[in-house]
Amino acid sequence: MNPLPKPRSSDPTFLQLVERWWSNLLPKFVPLLYDNGGPIIMVQIENEFGSYGDDKAYLRHLITLARSHLGHDPILYTTDGGSKENLEKGTIRGDTVFSAVDFTTGDDPWPVFKLQKEFNAPGKSPPLSTEFYTGWLTHWGEKIARTDADFTAAALEEILRKNGSAVLYMAHGGSNFGFYNGANIGGTDEADYKPDLTSYDYDAPIREDGDVDNSKFNAIRRVIARYSSEPLPSIPSNTEKATYGPIHLQRQSSLFDMFDFTNSSNAFESKNPMSMENVGQFFGFLLYVTEYKARSGGRILSIPKVHDRAQVFMSCSSERTGARPAYVGSVERWLNKKLSLPEFQCHSNINLYILVENMGRVNYGPFIFDRKGILSSVYLDGNRVQGWKMFPIPLHNLNEVPNYNPITQATYSAFGEISTSRKRLMNKSENTSKEPAFYSGRFLIDKSSRVKDTFLSFKNWGKGIVFVNDFNLGRYWPLRGPQCNLYVPAPILKQGDNFLVIFELESPDPKLVVHTVDEPNFTCGFNGMNNNIHQL
Repeated sequence: MNPLPKPRSSDPTFLQLVERWWSNLLPKFVPLLYDNGGPIIMVQIENEFGSYGDDKAYLRHLITLARSHLGHDPILYTTDGGSKENLEKGTIRGDTVFSAVDFTTGDDPWPVFKLQKEFNAPGKSPPLSTEFYTGWLTHWGEKIARTDADFTAAALEEILRKNGSAVLYMAHGGSNFGFYNGANIGGTDEADYKPDLTSYDYDAPIREDGDVDNSKFNAIRRVIARYSSEPLPSIPSNTEKATYGPIHLQRQSSLFDMFDFTNSSNAFESKNPMSMENVGQFFGFLLYVTEYKARSGGRILSIPKVHDRAQVFMSCSSERTGARPAYVGSVERWLNKKLSLPEFQCHSNINLYILVENMGRVNYGPFIFDRKGILSSVYLDGNRVQGWKMFPIPLHNLNEVPNYNPITQATYSAFGEISTSRKRLMNKSENTSKEPAFYSGRFLIDKSSRVKDTFLSFKNWGKGIVFVNDFNLGRYWPLRGPQCNLYVPAPILKQGDNFLVIFELESPDPKLVVHTVDEPNFTCGFNGMNNNIHQL
């Protein structure tokens, strides 16, 4: 097995991957460079590298590589936090690359801009904050981050009034669609893990859904107007929203019905658990399966290192039909506790299933080399468990996973005739079990109506992933909060039938209904996770 490359370093394996990516990416920008009549005047080669490492050979390689594709006309730059230590480690003095800075909104910017000059050539250090924070991000389990509009505008004016410059981060909030949310570490402990919401609204002046009718937009606009040499364009209207009624769903299949655990053709086998990366997977879920001998009494399960959240299930090996894996608990990276397994009355071995969710990679600070899955041995009563099968469940957009056609077929079976074997899955008792399962439904947008943005409300649901017309919209977790509703942009929708597929990990809404609504909601949850907020 080849060693994994070390990110953001001069490791030759990593640099080969950068070269492969940049050789495809950067040539696309050449026609858009300023000297070629386009809008691009600056290209950033690294971001806050001084908060992570100090590999100057790596930085110089990036400069050489960028110049080889872009030429010598565009300004290359780096951004680092406004301290001497960060700038010493994260950039290169002189005029090879321009050093920009960022800092906490409300801090006095001018001592930082003075420090910035030390890392740029004389006369070539215009004061520039490339991340002026208009708001802040939010992690699951926190209250939604809000910052005062007038305070934010005043901090921006303090930069502009002396001819400084700032890039608004974020000018426009966004969404972490699919599995592309990031995460942070709370301090020096890698286990203090804080994944970001699906929403990246950021309390930005332009909201996630494009709305601008808010005090922060108006306050920032007033400041920009005072220092702009040109009149500002007119303010656009808020984007139109629509509701499309309640969406009634049907339970289509348990996750465990998707796999033939006696067939190893779709599994990886090894003595010890393999990480997600070592089975060639980077997002989604990985199902670990093993078995152990039945005996009287319960057991204690320990997984010292799991990234990021594991749900544990058990069943009897000998009962090939009719036996359902029973949920026994979860093990979470941020609250890693031993799990008591109940006594199971089995005549032979007991199957142990561990479903691990990658909840987003750490993208700031020293812990960004954030592998996923089970990263340690697994223990029962202190004894190492060996002999594992790993079943990858990447769950990207459903139309991009041909290896998982059974998922697509099962989830869309509701839209045709439901077979007799499927009807048993419709039992109300199964709708309330803590068993990962797929649900599907559809909603109609009348052909006489214009397709508009909407939101899906997941109040009364547990935790899971949602797809709209095969597109992975992202995670919902109203039990933890604060996000209740997921934003659905109009381009994902279409006139006529629209299809909704939910992968619910825990507890579906007993009525199996999802409501379309016309506004965001961040009032759910707030339990179980640390409420401190840390920098991106």
